[in-house]
Amino acid sequence: MTCVHTDRPEALGPQGQGDRSARWSAALRSSASEQCPAQASRWSLGSGAGGGLPGQNVTMDEGGVPLLPDSLIYQIFLSLGPADVLAAGLVCRQWQAVSRDEFLWREQFYRYYQVARDVPRHPAATSWYEEFRRLYDTVPCVEVQTLREHADQVLHLSFSHSGYQFASCSKDCTIKIWNNDLTISLLHSADMRPYNWSYTQFSQFNQDDSLLLASGVFLGPHNSSSGEIAVISLDNFALLSRVRNKPYDVFGCWLTETSLISGNLHRIGDITSCSVLWLNNAFQDVESENVNVVKRLFKIQNLNASTIRTVMVADCSRFDSPDLLLDAGAPPGRVFDLGSDSEDEEGGSEPVPAPARAKEGLRRFLDGLLDARAQPQLSEHALETKVAELLAQGRTKPPEHSMADASKLLIFTTGCLTYSPHQIGIKQILPHQMTTAGPVLGEGRGSDAFFDALDHVIDVHGHIIGMGLSPDNRYLYVNSRAWPSGSVVADPMQPPPIAEEIDLLVFDLKTMREVKRALRAHRAYTPNDECFFIFLDVSRDFVASGAEDRHGYIWDRHYNICLAKLRHQDVVNSVVFSPQEQELLLTASDDATIKAWRSPRIVRIHQAPRPRPHHFFSWFASQRR
Repeated sequence: MTCVHTDRPEALGPQGQGDRSARWSAALRSSASEQCPAQASRWSLGSGAGGGLPGQNVTMDEGGVPLLPDSLIYQIFLSLGPADVLAAGLVCRQWQAVSRDEFLWREQFYRYYQVARDVPRHPAATSWYEEFRRLYDTVPCVEVQTLREHADQVLHLSFSHSGYQFASCSKDCTIKIWNNDLTISLLHSADMRPYNWSYTQFSQFNQDDSLLLASGVFLGPHNSSSGEIAVISLDNFALLSRVRNKPYDVFGCWLTETSLISGNLHRIGDITSCSVLWLNNAFQDVESENVNVVKRLFKIQNLNASTIRTVMVADCSRFDSPDLLLDAGAPPGRVFDLGSDSEDEEGGSEPVPAPARAKEGLRRFLDGLLDARAQPQLSEHALETKVAELLAQGRTKPPEHSMADASKLLIFTTGCLTYSPHQIGIKQILPHQMTTAGPVLGEGRGSDAFFDALDHVIDVHGHIIGMGLSPDNRYLYVNSRAWPSGSVVADPMQPPPIAEEIDLLVFDLKTMREVKRALRAHRAYTPNDECFFIFLDVSRDFVASGAEDRHGYIWDRHYNICLAKLRHQDVVNSVVFSPQEQELLLTASDDATIKAWRSPRIVRIHQAPRPRPHHFFSWFASQRR
């Protein structure tokens, strides 16, 4: 998919928006007024500013009655671009009326934005003209400020829920907190090198914006996977607590206002391990010996060298928002059945539960091992791989509680075929699990369950490099680099090659359906073993992502079209919308800069001349001096 705004700058600099964009903005300002120029008895259109038919004059009678019928003007306007239509609408009242025709702007919309004709207008839109204007005039594509305070690659950005502040993480091993004003300014910078950190990589504000979670990587060997989470008070910027986090790309996240989730990894074999997710109090001071500061939340088995990464929490109570028509006119997307690692399959007899199939398959395999005539000798590595394959079949089970009972969903990347993260794991978090009260090692499991089973697994058949939730937490957006069609993983340490194109997939967490028509415009070039995370963000109407092609990208969520490319000098690692103002976007890059982007509409408002004081009051003020 290519961006439809070929005339938009890549991206617009702070000095201007380009000739055509400026022309469009001028037309918008002029057309906003319903007042038309006074009509004269004769109008010359051959060389006038409104354009028209060269060398021809159109005569109007003394009453201003035009000789050209509306239908002919309409056909002429159909051949013009949107900016020219608006400019022509300034000629007279008749042209103004035709230039606002709904059918005219419907044609302009589908032609300009290259939207499929079967996609309806956004349900919240009041007219085709206003919808065209929304996509053109409210997309944050104008660069208004560049922040250069970081000394190395900027890896991640996060906004406070109020939108007043944001935080940035960097390879320079600092976590910086910024004031989000009309002109952005640095509020605080914390150097994490005294704590043996190599760099900071992720941050998140808690719900009431009183605490900041910052995640980083420890100094150590190249293959070290250890990290740490720090909790910083936003009242006085004091470091409140530090929590170990392994592997470091678990990142960590808030579960409640004062408790956060971290990870730990325990090796079981060469390619099998166990990930333990811990619930930690942000305040580690012990007021009573009967109060826990940490509690084990889940213990999950990892197969074929995979691990749990990129944990995040979705709030199920916010799923009641109206359905988004993300896929209007398309057939229903794939359904991912709870308790299954694959999509639904049609027909057939009643399916056997996955845990029962896995248990039976493992029993047969072990029985075969005892019979040397039926089972040839296997190496230790091959044996572990085969057992992991059988265990993967029972890795999920139907949840014991309905989705309505779940308070929140724990979402993370994982895998079962290779170390490459190619699956999304989902685990329900019930209300009584959202506190550190109770046994430190968590609740007991069934007599035959040593690990916690996942409630749901989605396989994207590719390398996952980014995830983000919509503001209502209902839709999960996933950056993925696809594997070749029909590829088979023979060795867990050698995953299939990944595509250079990044697919942006969408999953509905309420219905557990995949939304069709994946977005594609951004690119990445690093191979599997060097692949890194590219953070994306979702606002009410837009979704944005970084890319390795030195650009950030913005799409419309309803029409699935790319609206803007935002230029940097190196890889764009992270993007984030202001939660209170989606017409402000921040991008972070390996070029060590953070760029702020605003919509053309907001830029015009900020650049509008202020009204001059009345002469009387100016004179009165000067007399008083």
